[in-house]
Order: sequence, then structure tokens, then C-alpha cells
Amino acid sequence: MLFMVVEKFKGQDGKAVYAKLRDSGRALPDGLKFVASYVTADLSRCFQLMETDDITTFQRWIADWQEVVEFEVVPVVQGKTTREALEPLL
Repeated sequence: MLFMVVEKFKGQDGKAVYAKLRDSGRALPDGLKFVASYVTADLSRCFQLMETDDITTFQRWIADWQEVVEFEVVPVVQGKTTREALEPLL
């Protein structure tokens, strides 16, 4: 399953997040796959597309990063897939 992860950098401190990333890497648990990320111009938030079949992988990863980031994890589906699923109903 795909998930959009909205990360809000605590104190809008993007430098602290990138310092941890430099020092520790993403530290993804087995089973959690990073797909892509996008950072806002003001360095206050990051939007990451990730993939996993086990939601507990997020819990382990979030526990490791929660001192510098607040998380929102949203299950998502590609628009094309949604369109195909809804086509019989249109």
C-alpha cells in the first residue's frame, strides 16, 4: 500500500531534520520503502510517498524521528487506479 507522509518539522527547524538524516540516514525498518519526497520552500514540511504492507513499520520509524518531526500518515491510491475503480459507477 502507498502512504503520503506529511512531516511537520518541529519548530520549523529543517536543519535539525537534515542533520539527523545526515548522521543516521533514513533509518527505515525492513518492509518500509521510501518512494519520493518533496520539501516546502520554507523548510517547514516534507511530503513523502512511502510503501508498506505493515503499518507497524511506520510506528517503529516514527518513534525514531518524533523528537524532530510531527507525522501524519495517510493511505493513498494513484488517481488512475481510483478512476478505473469508479468507471463502472459513472
